[in-house]
Amino acid sequence: MNQDSEHLRLLSIFHYVLAGITACCSLLPVIHLAIGIGMLSGSFEQKEGPDPRWIGLLFVIFACLFILCALTFSILVALSGRYLARRQRYTFCLVMACIACAFMPFGTILGVFTIMILNRESVKQSFGQPTSTGSGLSAAT
Repeated sequence: MNQDSEHLRLLSIFHYVLAGITACCSLLPVIHLAIGIGMLSGSFEQKEGPDPRWIGLLFVIFACLFILCALTFSILVALSGRYLARRQRYTFCLVMACIACAFMPFGTILGVFTIMILNRESVKQSFGQPTSTGSGLSAAT
């Protein structure tokens, strides 16, 4: 097994690990969701002051949006790991590596290493991508 294959195999595994960590962390707002549902159901009724139901609605909406976005991201990271292992969809893997850089600290580390590995000419060839030769200027004049 050559070095590129080993690096892609390890990157694929680490993508699965990051997807799992992200999926677990995406469920943290379930607490906010439960509080929001409680506010909407009237469990936090007050005798005086404003009605807490609109705040409960905000809790529910923001918790659901956060959970949905984070789970979507974790699914996309897992897909990226699968495509890295199969050497498919080079552009998707590269874009996901760039997006993963925004999620510190693990996503940043994984994203940077993935970008470095995917920019190797031999890795591009294994994905079936055209490789650049020289400066990109045509030799014919």
